[in-house]
Amino acid sequence: MIKSNLKEILDSRGLSIRKVAGDLGYRFETVRRMYNDDMKHYPGDLIDKLCAYLDIEVGELLEHKKDTGE
Repeated sequence: MIKSNLKEILDSRGLSIRKVAGDLGYRFETVRRMYNDDMKHYPGDLIDKLCAYLDIEVGELLEHKKDTGE
């Protein structure tokens, strides 16, 4: 299972979903779903834009969690 760390990253930097979505020119709803870790598919262009915008690596934004079946 893939987990998004976007919430932790934005919260620690005092950035809002709306500001980031606006700065990236990306749909608010898509960024919000990633922020809430509620995505099934992660758009490659969004990951690329977020990593560049936040100056982070993909591994900081997304992590693999073993599925415990819960």
